[in-house]
Amino acid sequence: MIEVKNVSKRYEDQLVLQNINETLPSSGITSIIGPNGAGKSTLLSVMSRLLTPDRGQVMVDSLNVNDSNSEQLAKVLSVLRQENHFTSRLSVYDLVSFGRYPYTKGRLTAEDKHYINQALSFLDLLPLANRYLDELSGGQRQRAFVAMVLCQDTKYVLLDEPLNNLDMKHSVAMMKQLRRAADELGKSIVLVIHDINFASTYSDHIIAMKNGEVVFRGVPAEVMVPSVIESIFELPVTIEYLGGQHIAVYYR
Repeated sequence: MIEVKNVSKRYEDQLVLQNINETLPSSGITSIIGPNGAGKSTLLSVMSRLLTPDRGQVMVDSLNVNDSNSEQLAKVLSVLRQENHFTSRLSVYDLVSFGRYPYTKGRLTAEDKHYINQALSFLDLLPLANRYLDELSGGQRQRAFVAMVLCQDTKYVLLDEPLNNLDMKHSVAMMKQLRRAADELGKSIVLVIHDINFASTYSDHIIAMKNGEVVFRGVPAEVMVPSVIESIFELPVTIEYLGGQHIAVYYR
């Protein structure tokens, strides 16, 4: 499991994480929701060692994230940032193969190629494997980055806004694929996600943040109630039960 213990983080005079204590399950999908500026991405960055907390620690199974060897941690935990920089002359295959670097240091084995092709297939990218990144749409690039993370073959997968640049069709496809990764590949997936209805439909567990604090947590049925959602996002919400899912209606 991932344990966040007494974690706080400050940017200059602004406290962006306030004494976070959470235990995230070792399987399934956990979605982190909340308004802009709630601290969602900062928390994910601390969990993945992209940021160092001012106080507290994060444990992934028996590893202390801040003290662990980078190579060892990379075999347990992988992360997709919200902003990804890429070299335009890099092919999709080459990008995805970077996910194997903790194991191969650039020398791909037959086993590595199996994982690369598996990730490409999983994200429906095999037809694009030899295309360069600058020849892809934003949504196709996003899928390639997610494939790279899955190719790393870690138990824990942290994704910051994996639906960026995806239209409705591909957002649904991405969430279905992540659900499959949790169910079929045994991954523990942690998402920062803005769409609370995707969180409700595909998650096992939801963490709701506001003003740098965790304000609610639970299974979707516990979080997706009007009083909770309205207090988080500060607007009127109706929760409908449709197709076995709790769906928030907030457009009116």
